[in-house]
Amino acid sequence: MKINYLLIDLENVKPENLGLVSGGQFKVKVFVGANQKNVPLTMAQTLQSFGPDAEYIQIESHGKNALDFHIAFYIGRLAMESPGAFFHIISGDTGFDPLIRHLKTKKILCLRSTSIEAIPLVRVMNSKSLPERVAAVVDYLKRRQVGRPRTVKTLGSSIRTQFGGQMADEEVSKMIEALARQGAIAIDGGKVAYTLPE
Repeated sequence: MKINYLLIDLENVKPENLGLVSGGQFKVKVFVGANQKNVPLTMAQTLQSFGPDAEYIQIESHGKNALDFHIAFYIGRLAMESPGAFFHIISGDTGFDPLIRHLKTKKILCLRSTSIEAIPLVRVMNSKSLPERVAAVVDYLKRRQVGRPRTVKTLGSSIRTQFGGQMADEEVSKMIEALARQGAIAIDGGKVAYTLPE
């Protein structure tokens, strides 16, 4: 299973609903600014349930973008230690976006979201109804403009992976049928063509 790192810019956001990423699929690093003396109690309590998969990183120095540079450093170090990992930066700071574009050219998966609920993987994992799940898969496929699954079999595997491997074969088949019914995909002889909405 792919490792997902959640890198939280606590100077910029105060994320809620950390419980949405519990369950062993995420490792959490909370970056705390030099002037920050307190961490929200509910956040600290939720992080305790992650055990060794969560840590606080206190930035010792002051200065513009000091915390951002620390996040960039940790992404580099962790990308070397865990090739193929996916990095989720939680921050409203758009200054991370050029770094994320550069990482993609190096085949390092990274995405910035302004909240935990906005992480596409979290939306997928927490979708309950079939329409919610189909919408989450359409979002995932739209983001994956290159390297989309070309066969029904690989599409099914990809969908199952997006839901943390927790979907039965019958559920995956229903998802694929729903994608075809709504016109997001066309199936011809086991091959998949994409007609995703903009």
